[in-house]
Amino acid sequence: MAPPEGGRAMAPGKKITARIKRTLPVRGPQAPTLSELMRWYCLNTNTHGCRRIVVSRGRLRRFLWILLTLSAVGLILWQCAELLRNYYSASVSVTVQFQKLPFPAVTICNINPYKYSAMKDYLSELDRETKKALETFYGFSEGKSKVRRSVDEWNSSGSDFFQQIPLLKFEEFSKTVTDFHSGQKRKIEGSVFHKDSSIVNSGDSNDIIGFQLCDANNSSECALYTFSSGVNAIQEWYKLHYMNIMAQIPLETKEKLSYSADDLLLTCFFDGLSCDKRHFTRFHHPLHGNCYTFNSGENGTVLSTSTGGSEYGLQVVLYIDEADYNPFLVTSTGAKIIVHDQNEYPFIEDIGTEIETAAATSIGMHFTRSRKLSKPYSDCTETGADIPVENLYNKSYSLQICLHSCFQKAMVDSCGCAQYAQPLPAGAEYCNYKKNPNWMYCYYKLHEKFVKEQLGCQQICKDACSFKEWALTTSIAQWPSIVSEDWMLRVLSWDKGQKINKKLNKTDLANLMVFYKDLNERFISENPTNTLVTLLSNFGGQLGLWMSCSVVCVIEIIEVFFIDSLSIVMRRQWQKAKKWWNNRQRQRPGRPPQAGDLERQGHDNPVCIDEDLPTFNTALRLPLPQESPLPRTPPPNYSTLRLETAFTEQLPDTLELGQR
Repeated sequence: MAPPEGGRAMAPGKKITARIKRTLPVRGPQAPTLSELMRWYCLNTNTHGCRRIVVSRGRLRRFLWILLTLSAVGLILWQCAELLRNYYSASVSVTVQFQKLPFPAVTICNINPYKYSAMKDYLSELDRETKKALETFYGFSEGKSKVRRSVDEWNSSGSDFFQQIPLLKFEEFSKTVTDFHSGQKRKIEGSVFHKDSSIVNSGDSNDIIGFQLCDANNSSECALYTFSSGVNAIQEWYKLHYMNIMAQIPLETKEKLSYSADDLLLTCFFDGLSCDKRHFTRFHHPLHGNCYTFNSGENGTVLSTSTGGSEYGLQVVLYIDEADYNPFLVTSTGAKIIVHDQNEYPFIEDIGTEIETAAATSIGMHFTRSRKLSKPYSDCTETGADIPVENLYNKSYSLQICLHSCFQKAMVDSCGCAQYAQPLPAGAEYCNYKKNPNWMYCYYKLHEKFVKEQLGCQQICKDACSFKEWALTTSIAQWPSIVSEDWMLRVLSWDKGQKINKKLNKTDLANLMVFYKDLNERFISENPTNTLVTLLSNFGGQLGLWMSCSVVCVIEIIEVFFIDSLSIVMRRQWQKAKKWWNNRQRQRPGRPPQAGDLERQGHDNPVCIDEDLPTFNTALRLPLPQESPLPRTPPPNYSTLRLETAFTEQLPDTLELGQR
């Protein structure tokens, strides 16, 4: 017997171990089939239910253990799913702190954006068309007014654009209208969009007023916008043309046409100390003209207050100048304010609070900071960097900024110009009649899609995870009182420098106070209900309760049911694929035999070309070529059985043995 490789004989113990391994079937992760793997797992696992399935005798007993084990697995999956759901839920905690609070930024705007006396040269033609419409529809004739609001004489030619988009008065629901510009009746075609949804198709059809917008590139595509109130129709029509005119005026000119800080602010106090226009920062709002922000923080300093109450907040007296209001653009008198953070953009037109004239308005504040958890707990954004919308406002991200920026971007892409009420994107310009004759129709159609959430802005934009909020409580009192009205107005007129021209009227003034009601800062934050440690502990409790498992058992299950089972399946598939490939290669016609085939098919090949001679057993199984005769076993050479001794003489003891 030849020694094994290496020249060393195998020890007897190792020989026995090797023989046992060759004899016994393979178990464990190296089992050839899934059934043998599962049986090995059930017999060796610490999970009692699986073991009882294999060792139990009797079909009923085994069926009961299968049912109990599967029920336990189902309960585990259900409980673990509940644990995961609770893990990704958040609870809200409220923290109240008493400390010195930073005072917010307070932005103040006059409701009338520009002085009407300074704007009359730009709006003269629009005002003429508006007054003509009022006279045509309602017989309105401007008599002698108490306050002179004259405008320049209009030429008789008029504007071509006013003729293209005139105000229309409905005669009946069959779309027969009266054109106020020509006074003629005509029928119009196009979709009707009623702007007063609460009173659609109500009242007399003769009271319905509107205007028609058509696509400049396709005159057959028109949209008719109607209003059940003539006031709303005229204001909407006026604002549409007003924005077109203002979009063509340079920013520097518009700032001069609006109110200066000296015009708007009469007196100022903060935290019991006097303040002036140097504490206010001007910024120009497209719809509200020059606005002024107190405590904007642009100089790097944010004012704080250490005591609550109206005496320690912001107190200002505003000069409204009601006599210089645009009669068609605004119908209310006063100011608008908004309380916001220094890094937030003041959306006056959306959430501004109006301040009355001839009244003292007190606004008490409660400060709240909120913090929400981002993914996976909620769909909010930290900084807005993950939102595919460019921030046009140069302020910290908010949902309103995202929505307005998204609409402005869609406006530039669809209409070729930007809407006047929002900031300009890079490389764009505001819409006007001369360069963009189709912008009105495009704007209204796009705005309709935006309101119906068809632009996708509401789906893209998300809430901010962190935000600050000042809850406002407003109270109003008559100001000044009757007994103090005379001397107060005289003193304010003196301070204003108008003691020679005229005495101030109380309807030109507004008193505003903004203050903290208390210094309680409320911090609302979301915290995970369950932490990772709690989740793992709950998992362990469920596994131990239902299956008497531990983490090691879970790892064992993962190893057997996923890794080992997958390896067995893959190995069997690989063997099938390999066998299929070999059969396919052998069945290919005209293919010469390869060396690899000869090695794999040694005992089936009719011609053995291996250098090593076949053994006796393999030689018997080798088939011979069909054309060669069958081999015959040669007769034994019996002469080889004769013993030839090397000794000539036989010993006596062997002779005796042979005779026996």
